[in-house]
Amino acid sequence: MTDRKAVFITGAASGIGLGTARRFAREGWFVGMADINAAGLKAALDAIGGPANGATYLLDVRDPDAWRDGLSVFTAASGGRLDALINNAGVAAYGYLEEQSDDEVARQLDINIKGVIAGARAALPYLKNTPGAQLINVSSCASLYGAPKMSVYAATKFAVRGLSESLDIEFARFGIGVKCIMPWFIDTPILDAGAKATNEKMSDALREGGTPVYSVEECAGVIYDSLGSKELKHIAGGRGRQLAFMTRFFPGLVRGQLAKAAREGKAPGS
Repeated sequence: MTDRKAVFITGAASGIGLGTARRFAREGWFVGMADINAAGLKAALDAIGGPANGATYLLDVRDPDAWRDGLSVFTAASGGRLDALINNAGVAAYGYLEEQSDDEVARQLDINIKGVIAGARAALPYLKNTPGAQLINVSSCASLYGAPKMSVYAATKFAVRGLSESLDIEFARFGIGVKCIMPWFIDTPILDAGAKATNEKMSDALREGGTPVYSVEECAGVIYDSLGSKELKHIAGGRGRQLAFMTRFFPGLVRGQLAKAAREGKAPGS
């Protein structure tokens, strides 16, 4: 096993995944970047400094066999290390439940929940063999409340939070840490999710409602800094931290604000 730490990141061709890959590469880690976007992965590898700093893997997170193959190849390249797995890949569909197609619902469930579970299962043998290893699951502040036009997405992120809480206890017997990252709205392509019935994009609703959107770099910093923390849950974005406080102590007020925003056609968090 080499001295250089190794991290494997899904959804790494863009958004939070790419920003996180850049941050870990700057910190001297060997970075495995996985995605279904081949062209995006090529550009992502250039963005972290080329093959000296990492490698890319075409990976559909819904496929357990692809997970096992990808991690086998990556750990061979990393000298047997897997210090961190970052389950970041995720998708969203924006709109009322009845407006979302069966395919959109299934895709969110399969990628956002089943993909995270498949990753945790496939990575476990390698994490167990790397002292101090950590599993990092990217959930969302949508796991703190059920918001209109985000029902299925929120359900998947509630599931990731629950999974993380359970695995934090289960994996402790192997010496593996677990972190659950809960970003507020981050400036990534996922905000381009649109409601088919109206062609309204999530990003349009956020701008109109004055909802703050935070940078990929800020979220990547929260992910990296979580490695040195004993806490399970980490929120990216000041508005998200405010919401966590409100949902804990004033849940009725939060529900009322969400209902008001829905009546006025505004984005959650406006």
